[in-house]
Amino acid sequence: MTDLDSTPSGDAPYIASGDAPDDSRPAPSAPEAHPDEASGDAPALLFEPVPEGHKSGYAALVGAPNVGKSTLLNRVLGTKLSIVTPRPSTTRNRVLGILSSDGSDGNAPHQVVFLDTPGVVRPKYRLHDYMMRDVDRALRDADVAVFLADATQGHISHDAEAALQKLDGFSGHSILALNKVDLLPMRDDALPLVDLYRQRHDFEEVVPISALNGKGTDNLLSLILARIPEGPPYYPADQISEHPERFFVSEIVREAVFNLFRDEVPYSTSVVVVQFDEREREKDYIACDIVVERDSQKGILIGKGGQALKRLGQAARREIEDFLGRPVYLQLHVKTRSDWRNREGHLREYGYG
Repeated sequence: MTDLDSTPSGDAPYIASGDAPDDSRPAPSAPEAHPDEASGDAPALLFEPVPEGHKSGYAALVGAPNVGKSTLLNRVLGTKLSIVTPRPSTTRNRVLGILSSDGSDGNAPHQVVFLDTPGVVRPKYRLHDYMMRDVDRALRDADVAVFLADATQGHISHDAEAALQKLDGFSGHSILALNKVDLLPMRDDALPLVDLYRQRHDFEEVVPISALNGKGTDNLLSLILARIPEGPPYYPADQISEHPERFFVSEIVREAVFNLFRDEVPYSTSVVVVQFDEREREKDYIACDIVVERDSQKGILIGKGGQALKRLGQAARREIEDFLGRPVYLQLHVKTRSDWRNREGHLREYGYG
């Protein structure tokens, strides 16, 4: 169902669930206080005994846009955590993914905290400044920097050079991961590019990989593990990220925008989860605001008779349900916020501050 005039502001809602809409949005339930929080005590971290020789560390995935950082994170974790599209600069936030092993994979028992970062660009908007701060923060936290380069390029691009400049001030271990080697007729075709990167930065190791099919990623993991220290895990073994479900829901909706729309529309779009209610006997209720910069972009997202927004809602709902493992009732509203990518208040409101 699409009703383009149901909100006083004229912002357009879309119900992605097949159910009839509720008379009103369900009131959010108050969060229950954690016993330790109620008493003022810090909650205890309950970990299993740490195996001898256990390794723990941070690995930052860094590089130009569209070199496969998010694809690599998803491949290593064995699950889709970062959104992936064919378009460059899809990732806007640092995405944390946790890989834990008891040693049954043939390596030492370990926990590697991977930091997927936005592709390094020369900033055009304040949004880009915030994205580049996330790259800097990831490198400050990291024990190992994995610099991803596109093996199909015969030179170091301007964005790749900007990423290398970020790496120049890094004091930890650095590995060059030459991605997309599956697209080369012969692996040796990448040797001239390797020489260029080695001349530009003193990488400790160079490893050819295909993040898409997994080739070489086990070798890359072994190189990372050889460079992180022994220590206890930072997170429980069954935890794969520290981000809340709200974050991933907003990313899934934004991914659908990238997949269904072209030109500047995806880059001018932000998604904010304004309500997320888990309901025991009903579908979870999720309401999202899709923010664009111009009314013309809003019209493109809505489409004739609301059909474009309906397709977007259906695609996003299927992915959200797959990610959460339960049915959801999704409502989308499209709003215009002029030049939000350059406005500090809007950037903080949308989670980029």
